[in-house]
Amino acid sequence: MSDFIMPDKKAVEKTVKSLYKQLFPKTHSYTTENDNNNLPEGTKEQLLFILSNLTDNKEKVSEHFFGDLEGIKETLLKDANFILESDPAATQLIEVIAIYPGFFAIFCYRIANSLAKLDVPIVPRMITEYAHKVTGIDIHPKAEIGSPFSIDHGTGIVIGETALIGNNVKLYQGVTLGALSVDKSKASKKRHPTIQDNVILYAGCTILGGDTIIGRNSIIGGNVWLTESIAPFSVAYHKSEIIVRSQKDYNEPLNYII
Repeated sequence: MSDFIMPDKKAVEKTVKSLYKQLFPKTHSYTTENDNNNLPEGTKEQLLFILSNLTDNKEKVSEHFFGDLEGIKETLLKDANFILESDPAATQLIEVIAIYPGFFAIFCYRIANSLAKLDVPIVPRMITEYAHKVTGIDIHPKAEIGSPFSIDHGTGIVIGETALIGNNVKLYQGVTLGALSVDKSKASKKRHPTIQDNVILYAGCTILGGDTIIGRNSIIGGNVWLTESIAPFSVAYHKSEIIVRSQKDYNEPLNYII
């Protein structure tokens, strides 16, 4: 369309929350009273309203998206069950769906990814940036993520645009799946790593580069920095030295600057 108009952020956020309630009606997570009162009430009508100035095929896009919605829900339920099975602190499925920020971020990603595949501009990024705002988890809508997928704690996770993630993958807080360098000329190339099936990425690990492949059934420990591939069934860990001394026999002064 020639006359591009940026969608209203509050309208997009309300649509995300409406979709969440539609898929999981027993939950009311991530809702506020500050919704856009000018937005239509029905979820389909809300999406059509947002798409009005973005595409000439808004009805067709909406039809395809809502046709895929039941499949998206089935995938999300697999994700939620995987989180439940993985986290000993989780007691029941409704708890994961209603209050876990990792699950909400996955929900936003899967909705945004579906719209991105329908060539909807801007809105997919707006959806995942909304998730980023409320959860601290930053997933690009064009990343490809298998199922089931688990995010535990989640704050500080970054998953780049061309990342490929297989099935049964677990991520903990502070994980980065990024590019080796920020170079605009590489925008059309694969810049982010591939994570194969059954991999666990522990807190704070950083994996960079489009050619970097983490082989299936591998475990990446906390704070590991990787820029090259590792074979399947590998364990990568960072070994650091921690020295514990008795204060009684320690004469060297300790200077703290705050």
